[in-house]
Amino acid sequence: MAPLQNTISSTTQHRKTYRLNTGTSIPAVGLGTWRTRQPGDVEKAVETALRAGYRHVDTAMAYGNEKQVGDGIRASGVPRTDVWVTTKLDNTWHRRVAEGIDISLTNLGFDYVDLYLMHWPCSTDPEDGSKHLEGWDFVDTWREMQKLVGTGKVRNIGVSNFGVRNLERLLKDPSCRIVPAVNQIELHPCNPSPKLVAFNSSKGIHSSAYSPLGGQTDSPLYINETILSLAEAKHRTTQQIILMWGIQKGWSVLPKSVTKSRIDGNFDLDGWSLADDEVARIDAILDRFKIWQDDWLPEKMFFGDDE
Repeated sequence: MAPLQNTISSTTQHRKTYRLNTGTSIPAVGLGTWRTRQPGDVEKAVETALRAGYRHVDTAMAYGNEKQVGDGIRASGVPRTDVWVTTKLDNTWHRRVAEGIDISLTNLGFDYVDLYLMHWPCSTDPEDGSKHLEGWDFVDTWREMQKLVGTGKVRNIGVSNFGVRNLERLLKDPSCRIVPAVNQIELHPCNPSPKLVAFNSSKGIHSSAYSPLGGQTDSPLYINETILSLAEAKHRTTQQIILMWGIQKGWSVLPKSVTKSRIDGNFDLDGWSLADDEVARIDAILDRFKIWQDDWLPEKMFFGDDE
């Protein structure tokens, strides 16, 4: 299969979309909704983002905010058909995929989602979160997720937090008849994961970046000298520089905020770009950190071999 994920079907940065291996197109910039502190924050953030022009919202069963996401989309007045909605199957629901998607759709108040992801390649015992689900693993989960295709409930299926080792295992299994459309992973200048991104691309899997800013208000990237100098030279925010870098690397980005000025700023990416040498300067940043680890899971997910 020839990789399709870097085909751009729009000329402006904030309206870019990437063509998936299913033939559908995912918007380059989406709103992340994980970890909000106040009730109602997500609903308002989603409404604000869609009114600002976003057409991509990312949520998950595990976030506990799918209802707020659905309410925010409805409050925005933007037609459901114009909004790309991603949600994810939680770890303790791996053996109950059909039930899991129905619960998410009920929470959202929608008939379908545009993208349904396996949140982690970790099948967790629903009775004991410290244990692996006996007799089951993510290959079995993917087999069940494939059954959703054609039901009208999901338009695309994919994975999240899959490294090269687990992707290879999944793709080589005889039961894998659908290549994931997307692999949503932590991607930012201090966790660029070039081997993993290259592997995704070689298999026609689009890379989508969560935590693309390297954190929230206290991201070390906001004080990185390279990022700061580029922001000053181009009269842009550090967040805009980082997001533009990700988009020009070929992946969709999912910045998270509940503050209107930041939501608006993260989407203000039209009419400018980074030159090749500026992209290279960010590529050359040597500092490394990873926000998400796997020590809270009953299985190891990250093997340190994706760089």
